[in-house]
Amino acid sequence: MGDAVTEPEIVALGAEHMQAAAAIRRVALWRRLPWLPDLHTPEEEEQYWRTHLLPNCTILGAKIGNRLVGVIAYGDGWIEQLYVLPDFQNIGIGSLLLGCAREEMDEIRLWTFQRNSGARAFYERHGFSVEEKTDGLDNEEKEPDVLYHWRRLPELTPGLQPSDPGP
Repeated sequence: MGDAVTEPEIVALGAEHMQAAAAIRRVALWRRLPWLPDLHTPEEEEQYWRTHLLPNCTILGAKIGNRLVGVIAYGDGWIEQLYVLPDFQNIGIGSLLLGCAREEMDEIRLWTFQRNSGARAFYERHGFSVEEKTDGLDNEEKEPDVLYHWRRLPELTPGLQPSDPGP
């Protein structure tokens, strides 16, 4: 891993971070799903983060030391992107980033590829359920995908008990 594992710092990302954010997505996605077609150059992906995600989403990063190791882009009830560098997966960084989105939204939807078993297991562990599966014809990779959904459960008010209908 190289970096001593310390508690990651969650930071808001700006335009100056979009190249690094796009690179994290690229590395994490292609390491996990090497069969996906490589449809965009790194420059095109950075431009997407800069011109589409940055103006429309909250974008947070997870830093360990001075290194950005994970990113999330979310808003309007959707997680658009959530990636953690492979060498930093399975130590809670994705859960921290997801937790930030869950604090701000009562309901979340997101897409992932059906063959991305690691991502699917991650979301299911965090209470997401499958809403829809597709053949992938509507995504640019033409890869079967799955729509996940999460909804915050209502909190019980302390001291209130269900009424007793009596005999």
